[in-house]
Amino acid sequence: MVLFDGSGGELHARLDIRGHLAVAVGAQWQEVSREPPLDIVLVQALVSGDKMDWVIQKAVELGATGIIPVQAARSVSRLASERVGKKREHWQQVVIAACEQCGRNRLPFVAPVQSLAAYLAEPQNAARWVLVPGGERLSVIQPAPIHLLIGPEGGWSDEELTLCLRAGSRPVGLGPRVLRTETAGLAALAALQAKAGDF
Repeated sequence: MVLFDGSGGELHARLDIRGHLAVAVGAQWQEVSREPPLDIVLVQALVSGDKMDWVIQKAVELGATGIIPVQAARSVSRLASERVGKKREHWQQVVIAACEQCGRNRLPFVAPVQSLAAYLAEPQNAARWVLVPGGERLSVIQPAPIHLLIGPEGGWSDEELTLCLRAGSRPVGLGPRVLRTETAGLAALAALQAKAGDF
């Protein structure tokens, strides 16, 4: 079996069952990295139902290095303050399960839920790209970290788009079709990783 602690590398060992105890025997450390060439953080507006779990799971499989959930004006899903912490813990478990499935041994982070305005007010050492219909075609122009902003089911409001642009976000698009929120970020991740030679 393969063990990992989320910080990179992995242990190959045999599982030995001793009563109620499971012990890893003959563990051998291997420096293995399955991280993509691009550092892309998905800034995802909250989506309804189990769609957020699905988006996080697939984003991890496609190489996102982190997920920042944001509350947008048109987000269908609203989290009560007492549920935010539990939801974040749940999403972190989704990340762990996705890493186990796809073989990543470095855990992407899940940030606390915040408003879009609060996220944009934080200084970032990353290029911010906001996905909008009609935006310029996606291209990889630098290896620096990218924060990819994905709107909710109803899209970004005019005020939110203005905020994004004032914060220096670059408007990008995925061609002539308008994709659902749960599809758009994943399609953009896959396209960018493919352009960078990950696939």
